[in-house]
Amino acid sequence: MGNMNITREEPEFLKKWKVEQEERLKKKDENEEVMKEKLRLQARQELEDWYKRYETQLEQTKSTNREAESDFVAEVGGMNHIEPGSEWERVSKHCDFSAKAPGHTKDVSRMRSILLQLKQSPPPTKA
Repeated sequence: MGNMNITREEPEFLKKWKVEQEERLKKKDENEEVMKEKLRLQARQELEDWYKRYETQLEQTKSTNREAESDFVAEVGGMNHIEPGSEWERVSKHCDFSAKAPGHTKDVSRMRSILLQLKQSPPPTKA
């Protein structure tokens, strides 16, 4: 009795189900590959668009910075030729006179008032 090889055949409906299941899985795999490829193309396009926007923004920032630098150099370039009486006006351009500037922990109102006073009525210069 130990050598009995009984081979049971699968029922017909089970064979049919396995074949149909295999076909469904193949179709799902094909659809998945198609969707993956669509997503890859979409991602590639979005990345290219992002790089275009980035390059445009970078060029715009560079040109803005160059203009600001040239204006600054033009203003500072004449540093040796300061007109008497305009020193405090130039100093006040670089100061923030807003009452509550963020990040200030010390009271700078006295310094602010002195700079504004010097700008409005500079001390007499010795010639």
